[in-house]
Amino acid sequence: MKPDRVYEATCGAMAELVAHGVRHAVVSPGSRSTPLTIAARWTEDLEVSIHLDERSAGFHALGLARVTGRPVVLICTSGTAAANYLPAVIEAHYTGVPLVVFTADRPHELREVGAGQTIDQVHLYGDHVRHFAEVPVAGEVDPFHLRVATARAVATATGVSPGPVHLNWPFREPLEPVDGRPEVASASVRAVVGAQRPSTSPTSSWLRELGEHHERGVIVAGPTPGWPEGRDRVIAFAEAAGWVVLAEPLSQLREARDCVVETYDQLLRHPWADEHAPEVVVRIGNSPTSKPLRLWLDRVRPKHQILIDPAGRWNDATVIGGPVSRDDIVTAFAEPPPTRAERPWATAWRTADDAAIAAIAGVLGRDELLEPEIARLAHAATPDDGVFMVSNSMPVRDLDLFAVRRENPPLTLGHRGASGIDGLISAASGAARSGRSTVLLIGDVAVIHDIGGLHDAARRDIDLTLVVPNNDGGGIFSFLPIAGHDDVHFDELFHTPHGTALDSVPGVRHRKVNSATTLAEALVETVGTPGVDLIEIPVDRDANLTQHRDVTAAVAAALTGGDDE
Repeated sequence: MKPDRVYEATCGAMAELVAHGVRHAVVSPGSRSTPLTIAARWTEDLEVSIHLDERSAGFHALGLARVTGRPVVLICTSGTAAANYLPAVIEAHYTGVPLVVFTADRPHELREVGAGQTIDQVHLYGDHVRHFAEVPVAGEVDPFHLRVATARAVATATGVSPGPVHLNWPFREPLEPVDGRPEVASASVRAVVGAQRPSTSPTSSWLRELGEHHERGVIVAGPTPGWPEGRDRVIAFAEAAGWVVLAEPLSQLREARDCVVETYDQLLRHPWADEHAPEVVVRIGNSPTSKPLRLWLDRVRPKHQILIDPAGRWNDATVIGGPVSRDDIVTAFAEPPPTRAERPWATAWRTADDAAIAAIAGVLGRDELLEPEIARLAHAATPDDGVFMVSNSMPVRDLDLFAVRRENPPLTLGHRGASGIDGLISAASGAARSGRSTVLLIGDVAVIHDIGGLHDAARRDIDLTLVVPNNDGGGIFSFLPIAGHDDVHFDELFHTPHGTALDSVPGVRHRKVNSATTLAEALVETVGTPGVDLIEIPVDRDANLTQHRDVTAAVAAALTGGDDE
């Protein structure tokens, strides 16, 4: 092996990354990955950040890629270091986030012979990557081969169905550079150019016809990374057709528009919703968070349903079986129908939404500060050009239930691919690396789960505010049927109180608040201020459960004209 050729190959690969849009390398230290790490550091226009924990590094790259819209390269050494990327790779796979994973490896002769730090890394991530290749041993083939492999990997990661890709890099010793930094061309492989987007399609014509002939239409918007142009077209279509939009905050469509229903999760829990069943349902984005929405669609079985997804995924947990369109949102909604003059259907939804909004405000205004209002205040405090991230478990559900529509909602993200609680702080710190003020709503268990990510975030030059409702355990289980069963050791097995203090991470400014007023003041002081802040709000889980039930009862009373007391 020729060491100078090794670095010609790795530096050439980094040049291809940059030529194809990669601007950030997230690197964890290790020996076998030395040629990749040094090549990344030598490459102009490639910003390198070092992360001690590969698991946290993977989620940091995920958050950064989601906010910037550019693929991020991950670099680590061999062995279990590479395995620690798996949770982030899985989330990237299900949410369509482009990650380029470079894992260093031992050469073939050192595999399955007891060599240290060696595991089987071939297809390590299974079907959770869009593409895998083991490249030739660097230095033993023409470096151009590795440039082609890199260009292909990035093109696949950013293609029609974006997602993670994996290149496994075997290296033989010596791993250190011999002749210094080599001269390499900035780009050798022509970038792949996507097909020109058509202005219209059969889908857009069909939607236009449905919008013209069916008044009772619903657009269900699940989690998406966001499509600024497409978002405007969806709203314009709904307003012309007199349809309603059931948009969770992670859809980027929770706008202050008459067609957007803010309280749909509550409305769909009541018989009113079945009396206002749609004839047409158009699904965009990933599977919605709201369980009442899924159950409602399963009950009412609309006559026409279409799922729009450029990647052609069949995200249809209700198994209604409508057709799937591979059009992008811009193309699908390119032809709005004629503006409908009379729209009693939309008016009925608007009236019900207004009644539910008032009912919810009445309940939240009379009780102590609990998780619903915490979610509402945190989202409202995020700047229009900022990023709001939300953890799974109760935070994402509270956001869906209680977030208020906004004229210009912030980019709102969560891990709704695999719906785990891991890596949220690391992903939020990655999002904040983009330079945008970032707020993370996260439960106490999820903080503990990614405490390493919090330590890492404190080292970064970022603006990140964590809002942590702390119920000392898994409060979401109180909402499940298991909580009502006797002799199941509920606290020990499900609620799992931990008693962990959240005020001891060096470099993190901590404050504890217990009222809506003090929380609002803390958010004003921290959001937009450089550094990492953690605002902790102690929450009584029993009172929180009661408040959620009171909200549901108040909305039911508002819809029937009854008394909520």
